[in-house]
This record gives sequence, C-alpha cells and structure tokens, in this order.
Amino acid sequence: MKILLVTAVALIDPDGRVLLAQRPEGKSLAGLWEFPGGKVDPGETPEVALIRELHEELGINTWKSCLAPLTFASHTYEDFHLLMPLFACRRWEGTVQGREGQNLAWVRPNALKDYPMPPADIPLIPILRDWL
Repeated sequence: MKILLVTAVALIDPDGRVLLAQRPEGKSLAGLWEFPGGKVDPGETPEVALIRELHEELGINTWKSCLAPLTFASHTYEDFHLLMPLFACRRWEGTVQGREGQNLAWVRPNALKDYPMPPADIPLIPILRDWL
C-alpha cells in the first residue's frame, strides 16, 4: 500500500483558538474540516512543506523555529496509508486568509469535536485539547 506523507499544523492564536480549514467542493472529503497543511513534495522535509503550504493556502509566513512537533496521525484509507506529523505554531507573519476558496474557523480546543473531520484528524483532537 502506498504511504502518503502530508504535514499539518495547529495554528494557535493569542486567545488559544486553533485554526481549521474546510475542504472545498471538488476535493476528496469535501466539506470536512482539517488542520491546514498539505503534501510533502519529494526532497522536502515536513517543516519546509508546511511553511510552503501555509504561504500558498493561507497567505502567511512562518519559520522552522516556530514549528513545534506535537504528535502525528497514522491512518489507512482505502487506497493509501496517511502519515501526518502535526506541528503547533503560535507565531507567524501576515493575516490568515483562505486563498484557495476554503472556509476558515478559529475554534476553541474543547469545540474541535463539533466540526466533522477526516478520520485521520479525529484522534488528534484529544491530544490538542489536553495540550492546550
């Protein structure tokens, strides 16, 4: 089975809320909420890929020193196995905005469970809730 490496981030604002992005129509798992991030391209580290994805998807810049490894997801879907390191980030430059048509929501950790998420993201909720 193919292993797909993606990277994700829990962006945490000064009020302790976490950013979720809604997958837009036309993508797999459309309508579900997820932690921002994306595929790691060949030759990239998860941190470099995440910095690139945050700029492309949300219009913000951050640095490797601002990405703290938090946990990871390992989940088998029908066609592939997803491996996804999750980083925490509290510092970035710019204003968060959905540059790919996705809806965004700043969510309190105890309310993350109220947002429908892909199966790989669901086990990350209690870890984030307990950590924050």
